[in-house]
Amino acid sequence: MTSPILQGILILVIIGGIYFELQTPGVGFPLAAAGVAAILYFSPLYIDGLAANWEIILFIIGLVLIALEVFVIPGFGVAGASGIILVITGLTLSMLDNDLFDFSGVGFNKLLEALGIVLTGLFGSLLGIIYLSKKLLSSSVFGSKIALQTTQDRNLGYISVEAALGELVGQTGTAATVLRPSGKIMIDDDVYDAVAETGYIAKDTKIRVTRFLHGQLYVAK
Repeated sequence: MTSPILQGILILVIIGGIYFELQTPGVGFPLAAAGVAAILYFSPLYIDGLAANWEIILFIIGLVLIALEVFVIPGFGVAGASGIILVITGLTLSMLDNDLFDFSGVGFNKLLEALGIVLTGLFGSLLGIIYLSKKLLSSSVFGSKIALQTTQDRNLGYISVEAALGELVGQTGTAATVLRPSGKIMIDDDVYDAVAETGYIAKDTKIRVTRFLHGQLYVAK
């Protein structure tokens, strides 16, 4: 169970499982696979006296920070970077026979070997994530449950709001409210927000849509 090859594979499953669970919350299987892999990874090291409680806690805190970065504070900042560092640190230190931060009994080669196993597992999980993401999204069975497969053709009635409003340019209607300069207009019994090109337009005044820019209709008397 402490074979470097097997440890690399377990790290691959841990990271890959967590990633796919974050991408498709509620599925459950990826998270279960990651949990089993984490137990198989840490248990032999813990029994051998290599993995300490605080090293496992570092790994868990790292996962929590990554989850916070994904769900609570979108973007990639301090929480995400710190989470990745803690995950790598927890996985690496669990392989070493260190006493807290005393590495006097750990050779440099052993440290490089542990770090190499972890980074290889992470790199392998990254390649696996890229490959499986493409395969799953193209799958007619699983991909249809997590990705939109329908082609939204315009002739079927799919049209963006911006495109629909752009087709109003040149049409005429009336001011449904006072425009000073913004207000509402009515064209064919439909009400739209609009802005007067110049000055003030009284209610019920005949208007013409002159242009559509940045999601906004502009009108003139």
